Amino acid sequence: MRGTWWRRVRTGDVVTRLFAVVALVASLSVATASAARAGTVAPVVECADLVHDFAVPGTRVHVTSAQLAEDGEVAHCAVLGYVEPKVRFHLKLPTTTYTGRYLQYGCGGFCGALAAPPFPSCGAEVGGLAVAATDDGHASDAPVPSLDGTWAAADQAARDDLAFRAPHVVSMAAKRIIEEFYGDPPSFSYFGGCSNGGREALLLAQRYPHDFDGIIAGAPVNAMSALLLHQAWLARATTGPDGRPVLTADRLPALHDAVLRHCDHLDGLVDGQLDDPRRCDHDPAALLCPPGEDRPTCLTPAQVEAARRVYAGPTDAHGNRLYPAGQERGSELGWAGWIVPVPEFGGASVAALLADHYLKYLAYPLGTPHSSLADVRFTVGEFARLGAEGARGNAMSLDLGEFRRAGGRLILWHGWSDQGVPPRGLLDYYARLARHDDGDVRRWARVFMVPGLQHCGGGTGLTEFDPVHALLAWVEHGAAPDRIIATGRDAAGNVVRTRPVFPYPLTARYTGTGSTDDAANFRPVPPTHPTRDVVDWVGSYLHHKPGPVAP
Repeated sequence: MRGTWWRRVRTGDVVTRLFAVVALVASLSVATASAARAGTVAPVVECADLVHDFAVPGTRVHVTSAQLAEDGEVAHCAVLGYVEPKVRFHLKLPTTTYTGRYLQYGCGGFCGALAAPPFPSCGAEVGGLAVAATDDGHASDAPVPSLDGTWAAADQAARDDLAFRAPHVVSMAAKRIIEEFYGDPPSFSYFGGCSNGGREALLLAQRYPHDFDGIIAGAPVNAMSALLLHQAWLARATTGPDGRPVLTADRLPALHDAVLRHCDHLDGLVDGQLDDPRRCDHDPAALLCPPGEDRPTCLTPAQVEAARRVYAGPTDAHGNRLYPAGQERGSELGWAGWIVPVPEFGGASVAALLADHYLKYLAYPLGTPHSSLADVRFTVGEFARLGAEGARGNAMSLDLGEFRRAGGRLILWHGWSDQGVPPRGLLDYYARLARHDDGDVRRWARVFMVPGLQHCGGGTGLTEFDPVHALLAWVEHGAAPDRIIATGRDAAGNVVRTRPVFPYPLTARYTGTGSTDDAANFRPVPPTHPTRDVVDWVGSYLHHKPGPVAP
C-alpha cells in the first residue's frame, strides 16, 4: 500500500509536499462556538497599503506585493515579501473572518521553495486564522528544491537562515504586518511543522520562547546533523559495493507482511498496524530464499543483512550508537522512495540525496574539508566533526523553562511507521525533557505516537493526524488534550478508519464491541511495564539555551 506521502512525493517538490502534510491543518475544524466567542476583526487599512518597508528588531522587512484574493471561500489579502537579506514569506490575511489568531508553518527538507500557506477548508469559521510560510532564506531551482543543498556551499547567511533564523524573523515580520492591517497584533500565535518543520518548532520553543503561544512539532529532526548521518547509513546499508541497490522495492511487501504476521497480534488486535513496534522482534532471516532461488516473496542473504542494518540504525565499529534508533518494524512499505531507490529520483533515494547534499554543502564549517555519501565514515570522530556546524541548527536543548513559564504549550507527535525519521528519537528527547523539567512535563508538553503512520502522513491503517484543534483548545481554554483522533483514508480519499491517540505512554485498547475502525470503541490503557525511553547514544543534550539567537 502506498500512502498519502508517497502519492504527494510522486507529484512534486518534497518541501511543498511535506509542507502540505503539516497543512493537515486544512482538515482543522475549530469549533464554531469558539470562533464566535473570539469575534472577528476587520482590517483598518487597505490591503495595497501594506506595500512598504517595516522595521523589526535587528532587521528590515520588505513587502513587495499585497493583493486581494480568494482561497476557496476565504477572501484575504495575499502579502508577499522578504526579510533581509532574502528570507521570503507568503502571508495571508483574511479580510472578513479574522479572529485574532496567527498560524505559521514550517517547511520540510532543506526548504528552498515558497509554498502558499493553505487556509483550513471546513466551515465558515476557518478563515479566522492568518497564515504564513517561508522558504527559509534561499530559493532553489532544482527539480526537488527540498533535496538541494548546493545553495549553501559558500553562503553562511543562508545556512543560518535555514538553521535557526528564518522562522523567527518571519514571525516578527508577520506580526508586525498583522498589527498594521488589523490595528492590533495577534491575540494568539501558533506554529506547526513536521520533519525539518518539527525541528524548527522545537528550536523556536528553545531559542525564541516568546514567539508562539502554542507549538506543534511533528517527527522533529531535532538532532539534525546526527539524523543526516543516519540517512547516509540508510543509503549505504541498502547499497552494494558496486553501487547498485541491494534491497529493492519489490521485496518490501513480503517483508512488511511477514512483520505483521509475526507481530500484529501483540497489541491484542489484528488490524494491520503495530501499536508499539518496539515489542516486535521479527528477524528478516525468516524470509531467506532457499539456496539458488531469488524471487519477490523472499530475501537473499544480502537483502536480509540490509534489512537488519536498516532496523538497527547507525553504529560505529565498537557498537556505539550514532543515532538513538533505527527504522521501526512495520515501516517497510514506506522504504520505497525514501530508503530504496526509485525512478522518480533518478534511481536514487530521498535518504541518499539528503545525505549527499548535506555532507557536500551544509555539514561542515565553510573553508573546511567536506565529505560525501560515498566516503563518509560512521565513527564517533565523524559524528563530532558534524557537530561543529550542526550545533547551529540542532534543537537539542532541554531548557524550555522560559517557554513553559510564558504559558507556552507544546504538542509533539510521531508516526510509529515513519520511514525517514526514527520515532524512538523523539521519545528519547521527551524522556530527557521530563527529567529536566521541575514538575510534571505533561502540564505543558505532551507526546502522541500514531500507529501505522509514516513520515508526516500516509501509511497503513492511519494516514492523517491533525493536532491543531487540540492545541488551540489547550492554549485558549486550558483544555489539555487527553486524546486526538487519527484518521485513515483509502486511495480515493474516503475515511476508512478512525482511532484515538492518547498522550504517551497511554495506548488505545479495543473495548471488545463495535467496529475496530471506529475511534469510539477504544479506551486508554497504561503500558504493562514501565517504559525505558532514554537511549544510550553518543549524542548529548543541552541543559541551557544554545546560541546564536540574534535576528
